[in-house]
Amino acid sequence: MRAMVLHQQKPIEENPLQLEEVPKPHVGPGQILLHVRTCGVCHTDLHIVEGDLPLHKSPIIVGHQIVGIVEEVGPGVTQHKVGDRVGVPWVYKMCGKCEFCRSGKENLCLNPLFTGWDVDGGFAEYMVADAAFSFPIPDNVDDAHAAPLLCAGIVGYRTLKLSELQPGQRLGIYGFGASAHIVIQIARYWGAEVYVFTRSEEHKRHAWELGAAWVGEAQDTPPKKIHSAVIYAPAGWIVKEALRVLERGGTISLGGIYMTPIPELPYDLLYWEHTVRSTANATREDARELLQLAGEIPIRTDVEVFPLEEANEALRRLKHSELKGSAVLRIWEG
Repeated sequence: MRAMVLHQQKPIEENPLQLEEVPKPHVGPGQILLHVRTCGVCHTDLHIVEGDLPLHKSPIIVGHQIVGIVEEVGPGVTQHKVGDRVGVPWVYKMCGKCEFCRSGKENLCLNPLFTGWDVDGGFAEYMVADAAFSFPIPDNVDDAHAAPLLCAGIVGYRTLKLSELQPGQRLGIYGFGASAHIVIQIARYWGAEVYVFTRSEEHKRHAWELGAAWVGEAQDTPPKKIHSAVIYAPAGWIVKEALRVLERGGTISLGGIYMTPIPELPYDLLYWEHTVRSTANATREDARELLQLAGEIPIRTDVEVFPLEEANEALRRLKHSELKGSAVLRIWEG
């Protein structure tokens, strides 16, 4: 099968992903073999490719926003059958045994595996997934537009939940890429007024198109203070700017797996019971809730589609904020 393989971490401008023929994987107990239709392109893929995150497996096939058709089921699989269309997210599998898994906090699992980091992911024609961590895709969302829901959507949604936004309140969104353009639709569906902070002129236009009440940059002061904020840009200095315009009792939720250092903060920015919290992965319940919302609202993802062999170019454009919405690799149309 064809796959884009990473052998050595390098700047994306050096085209570190190589198109290769590799063996088709085999399923084991509790697993499914997917014929991959599409795979979203995520900042986490970029962090793995460029070395911001260490390699857990080498060589590795990255990609963790996967939509595919079940071609084979392994022993013990009952929740999926051959021909089903399912999605595979960033979380490949949780151990199910540690104190966090047993207490309903599986996103904090002590021994997790991650798709495209610990095991080969979706920048390939086939992949093996864990059946218990694969999810049906809503019928009214097509393959390309479903892919960003599997990471940008699920993790973005958990970040929004952790911000403790209530209906009718004001939400600040910092950074307006793949997660943000999904989350603004959910927040507006919940009746929130959304302020968007982004440097990119294209992203500013996109935010207005999706119903933002105000658009500016992180150093700007919005018309009113915000009750909650979600930060998707991996820049630690933005935390201070968000605290500056946060209402009393407000919560800031950080949505990235990686962020540059957060600078020293004066205590008065944290006073008035401000909360700053991170988002660590997501649970299966988050995935099910997000996918239900995707079909119900319905969520419309904006995508730019690339062939598999242009994965380096898609990641380069992601790095330089040259995408409107999400990049998606189309691998097989079925």
